[in-house]
Parts: sequence; structure tokens; C-alpha cells
Amino acid sequence: MSRFVPVAPSNARPALTDGARRIAYSALPGLLQAEGRWLADSGARRFALLADNGCAWALTDLALAELAVTNPGLLNVPLPGYFTPGQLAHVVDDAGIDAVLTDQPATVSGLNLGLNRGFAQAGVSARTGLALWQRTAPSDTRPVPAGTAKITYTSGSTAEPKGVCLSAAHLESVARALANATADLNLTRHLCLLPLATLLENVGGIYAALLSGATCDLPSLAETGMSYGALQPGRLTSAIAAREPDSLILVPELLRVLVQATVLGWQPPARLRFIAVGGAHVSPALLAQAERAGLPVYEGYGLSECGSAVALNTQAHKRPGSVGRPLPHVEVRIDDRQQIIVRNSAMLGYLGDAPLAATGEIETGDLGSFDADGFLYVHGRRKNLLITSLGRNIAPEWVERELQQEPEIAAVIVAGEAR
Repeated sequence: MSRFVPVAPSNARPALTDGARRIAYSALPGLLQAEGRWLADSGARRFALLADNGCAWALTDLALAELAVTNPGLLNVPLPGYFTPGQLAHVVDDAGIDAVLTDQPATVSGLNLGLNRGFAQAGVSARTGLALWQRTAPSDTRPVPAGTAKITYTSGSTAEPKGVCLSAAHLESVARALANATADLNLTRHLCLLPLATLLENVGGIYAALLSGATCDLPSLAETGMSYGALQPGRLTSAIAAREPDSLILVPELLRVLVQATVLGWQPPARLRFIAVGGAHVSPALLAQAERAGLPVYEGYGLSECGSAVALNTQAHKRPGSVGRPLPHVEVRIDDRQQIIVRNSAMLGYLGDAPLAATGEIETGDLGSFDADGFLYVHGRRKNLLITSLGRNIAPEWVERELQQEPEIAAVIVAGEAR
């Protein structure tokens, strides 16, 4: 039985579409089974997925998720396209990847993943068109915590990317919590704008949408203006208008682009009813502008170490300025340092580190508080806190998000003296 795809033998509604291809719910289980058999026959155990947004990415990811149910120890490691060549090579070595599935064979060979690391092209999937590159000789592998099905890598802003080990059951619990949180909106079409290797889009945009019976619309990053060279606002707004989604997942910068587009006359689709925004602090001023522009924004909070989403504003329970109430699958508390602590939704551990302690708690490093009604507020990163000469504590994120409301400022960083 599928973790993420409802059994619907007669359902002709598209489960996945990318403009070039439409896959109905009734056809999806058979395709996943066939793809799973092909992947299993390859003999590989640690797969990396490097591909553009589209049906091919989603089919491969879902097939690996299904295959992991009956093949403990099989790993799926999405490779973010925005990683540098050095970061990508690090991930391949760090995770002991023995197979890469890709629509970018030139990129793979250009990363010295070919003969230098013992990789060679071994086939092409008949269902996705992705090329399979495999190691021709065994590689060193690092042990992973028992139950690991997916390893998602952090961006590595201050060091090399770290592998976050997650179980299939954990990802399913997050996806079901998100699907249940939005059930009253009856969302039937989700447009994936973020790269699918982004855990939030992977879990919230594919898994949760499929569990809700919605269609996952998966246009290429070039079509949506989200290719890694530079954001193209015109393509982004055109894709949203043309595809008329019920829901989107955005980071604050993309929300700012949409708000600015409405100022210039762009109208969001009438059927758009839910925009989840997370990944960074959102200015209250930006949220107010979005509401005036008719953008149905719901701020949330999460982190990779917790399987993505932890808290979310919903139609029934919404409080501007907060990140919503914790989702039912987690417990959240604030410790004596005002740090947000998450329980019951913890990763298994970082690749190469000792497994997470038996308490199953994650110290997020984020400062937060609750109001009397249980809404969570995030105030910034604990390690970023600045203390003035007058003894006042200042979270630089608060200053940064307000400065970024100025149209002339695209990016900003606030730092203390000698930091």
C-alpha cells in the first residue's frame, strides 16, 4: 500500500502534470511499481536524484519512497540544483552514493563524478527518461541511522552541507498533518514553484497534495522563472496566472515579488486560496501588503531536522505575526533560554554523527514565544542575537526584514560590531 498515493483505480484526475505530461491517479501506482522494479534491478542502494522540476522528478522520488518500504537501507538523496559543483561532489562522497538519476548527464560528468569516482551511465528509465549513472566499483559508505529512507542536505552556508537523515514514517506524518490542516479549503491543484529538492516543497507540495487527492502541477524551473541564474518575475507571475493553482508554497522573497507585481497591475488567480510562506522571517508589513493585494497568505515555521513543517496558520486558526499553532504531530515548548524545542518530529540524526538522543528533541536554535492562545512566534536565531552597549537584546532578523520592505533594497545583512 502506498504511503503517499491514495488507491483510486478509477480516478481519472491528474495526480502529476508538468505541461508535457499528465499522469492520472489511476495510472500512478502501476508506473511506480514498474519504476521500482527497474531501480531494484539496478542493484544500487544509495540513489541521488538530480533533475529539473517535472513529472520525472516526482515519479522517481515516489518510486524510491515505495521501494524503501520493502527494502530497508535503501536511500534517496535529492541533490539541489543550486548547490555548487564542490557541494554536489561533497554530497555524493559523503553519502556514499552508488547511483545518480539525472536529466543533466553533462553536469554529472562535469562534476568529476565519472571515471574519477567510478561512475558510468548504465541505462535510461523508460518511464521518466532520466539517465542512471552507477559506480563501477564499490565505494566507501558511512553508516546511517536505522530507518533512514531520505537524506536531505542543508545549504551549508557556514560549512559543507550536512545530511539530515529522515525516516519514511516521519515524512508521512508531516505530510498527513499538512493535508489535514488544509482539508477545509478543498484544495485541488497545487503549483510547485520551489525546487523539488527543497524538503518543504517535496513534502508539502507533492506528498501532502497527493494525500489530499489534489493535482501536483510541476512546471520546469525555466518556465516559472525560478532557474538558478536569476529570478524572472514576469515568468513567475505568468506561470501562476496560466496554471491557476489553488495553492502555492513561497519563501518571503517570492511573496515580495508577487506583492510588487500586484502594485504593477498583476491579478492573482481567483481560485488561489492558500499561500504557505516559510523558510525565513516574514515582515508584518509584507503580510499586510499581501492581504490588501488579495493574496491568501498563511505563515508557517519548520526546519529540515523536523521533516519540514512544525507550525502553520490555517483558515480556522490564523494570527498575523505568528507562525501559527504547532501541527498535531509535534510538541513544541520554549526552554529557559527562550529557544524553541521540538519533540516527536525529530530527524534520526546527521549523517556521520551519533544517532539523536532517545529524548527525540530538537534544539532549533530559534528564539520564540507562545501567546495565551497557543500561537507560536519566532524572534530570530539565538546565535545571531546582538547585545547593545545599553544591554538591549536585538535580533538582527527583525531589522533585516523591515529594511527589505524598501523597494531599493534587494538583500541586506545586519551584524554587530566586530562580528
